Amino acid sequence: MEDEVLVLKDLKTVQDIVHEYGPTLKYGHIPLVIDNGSYQCRVGWSVHDEPSLIFKNLIARPRKDRCKKDAEPPVTPPIQIGNDIINIEAVRFQLKTQFDKNVVTHFEVQEQVCDYIFSHLGIDSDGCVPHPVVISEAFVTPNYSRQLMSELLFEGYGIPAVSYGVDSLFSFYRNDIGDTALIVNCGYHTIHIIPVIKGKVFEEHARRINLGGSEIVCYMHKLLQLKYPVHVNAITMSRIEEILHEHSSIALDYQEEIRKWANPEYYENNVIRVQLPFVQSSTSSGLTAEQQKERKKEMARRLLEINARKREERLAEDEEQLNQLLALQELIEDGDTEEFNEAIKGFDIKNYGDLQRQIGNLNMRIEKNKQRIAAAANAEETIETRPMGRFQPPSDPEAFQVWLDDTRAKYREVAVRREARRARRAAMVKRRTAAAAERMRAISRLAAAGDDFGYRDSDWDVYKSISREADSDSEADGERLVELEEALREHEPPQPSHHRHQLHLAIEPYRAPELMFQPSMMGNLEAGLAETMEYVFKHFSEEEQLLLANNVFITGGCSQFPGLKERLERELLEMRPFQSSHKVVMSKNPSLDAWYGARDFAGSNQFENWCISKEEYYEMGGEYLKEHHASNKYYKSPAPIVDNTLAPAGDANVVKEEIVVDC
Repeated sequence: MEDEVLVLKDLKTVQDIVHEYGPTLKYGHIPLVIDNGSYQCRVGWSVHDEPSLIFKNLIARPRKDRCKKDAEPPVTPPIQIGNDIINIEAVRFQLKTQFDKNVVTHFEVQEQVCDYIFSHLGIDSDGCVPHPVVISEAFVTPNYSRQLMSELLFEGYGIPAVSYGVDSLFSFYRNDIGDTALIVNCGYHTIHIIPVIKGKVFEEHARRINLGGSEIVCYMHKLLQLKYPVHVNAITMSRIEEILHEHSSIALDYQEEIRKWANPEYYENNVIRVQLPFVQSSTSSGLTAEQQKERKKEMARRLLEINARKREERLAEDEEQLNQLLALQELIEDGDTEEFNEAIKGFDIKNYGDLQRQIGNLNMRIEKNKQRIAAAANAEETIETRPMGRFQPPSDPEAFQVWLDDTRAKYREVAVRREARRARRAAMVKRRTAAAAERMRAISRLAAAGDDFGYRDSDWDVYKSISREADSDSEADGERLVELEEALREHEPPQPSHHRHQLHLAIEPYRAPELMFQPSMMGNLEAGLAETMEYVFKHFSEEEQLLLANNVFITGGCSQFPGLKERLERELLEMRPFQSSHKVVMSKNPSLDAWYGARDFAGSNQFENWCISKEEYYEMGGEYLKEHHASNKYYKSPAPIVDNTLAPAGDANVVKEEIVVDC
């Protein structure tokens, strides 16, 4: 696995072309199908097999160019939309979307996206878009959002008719798996669980989890940035999306997966190494590994010599100064007070006590320097003459590699043993842990044993089990660890520069998608996917639960994680009654089936009966919706509440009085 290093593709988007708007499309009253997803928008004609446009539902407003001179008017760069954003990381902080979660709320952005759609489809009609539109919307979309969308389409673009549908229901009917199912729609911002029985959607029992692909991407981004703080700038959101799309999967048993990755051997055999881009250093010495090692030794030897020379020079200076101060001391002892007072002026000494203090300091400094010189000489002699013993590597390359692997394994073994002791010691300090509880039980048994504890050999084992000192780091293990570290540092070949720019993906590709089942991992207090499905089942009778469990339909972009189907089958096996049947069905194309279903809907004979015409829009209002098998249910908004506490002017109930004022 060490030789298998994955290189990130860093694919750039390709700008969309302006499609031909031929006579068949222009005069054929062909419906236009728009799957307005919160991650991608897919647009095409109902007579085509595939969508003509697929782009991210984003716009970027670059900042004004501040490098221009003040005399020149500021130039505002054009707004980039969808696939026109070539380098998305360069404008990451200027990105905007029309969605709040999965509901369209920013219609100024939606209008710019619609301009992009109609212009790239080549529609050149004068002042309007003369085609009926089928557009997807979120499950149980608020009437206010639909009203503004209808207003934009009818009054902004002059379309003749529009029909709204739910993307997950379009995908469900596209796959033709019956009229009863529990639909699990895994989207970019939300997960919807929608029960459908005999073609009827039970909105009151459906549930939404406010978590999706965007949260998974952000969570993975934070995990890798915390793991590799040196490469924070290189770990971009686009690269995280690529890692998630190509290397992530959902674990069948997440706890078991964690236990597997705790094994160092399993880690080495299964870790995914991802190469980040880097610039190779041009200052190459051209020396072999042995020559570089000898060069390092020579530099270390020179450094030791320089330090030894400095110590000797400092020692000579201190000894010379000490001799001068001792000569001054002899003057005062001989009784030459005047000569002493004259001599101390050149030494910054005030009196005899100050002289004694400086002599004492110099003696201490000289003694310390002599000790350092002796210690450095002994250390150098030890380094040059000590035998490597069991850490002397063999000269044969194959035997050297075996020795190196064995030394690494011994180092890991000692390090793991030390960490286990530290973890046990930390657990003993805490009150409510298994280790502390076992210690208290042992102490209680000792209290009941009487005063003869300590006379038997088995008592020593009991003492070690409760003694905190017995869990302290072993000195032998500490010395062993230092020896192994020195051996690896001296003989392990230097790591190539590209190894320092690699990401090692271990549990992270499983941990990020696990948010779908455990949102609490990122601080979200909502229930996970399996818990929410079980909650939805409880709202139905046993016969209806069996019907739903036998047709669990998964769709949406986030349902493409490998292992999701198997994980849901396992969760259903745990939550359903003993020996009851269940079945999980994957969408044939989770990303495009919603558009395919809307295209089939637009090509049906009943399509015109399910469209809202412009006349109906003006008569019924913008929130009006014609229901069909793949639509939301229409609930008319209640009339606004009129506050009668303040009577309007001219009310018949208001008593009028005339007041005559004499001037």
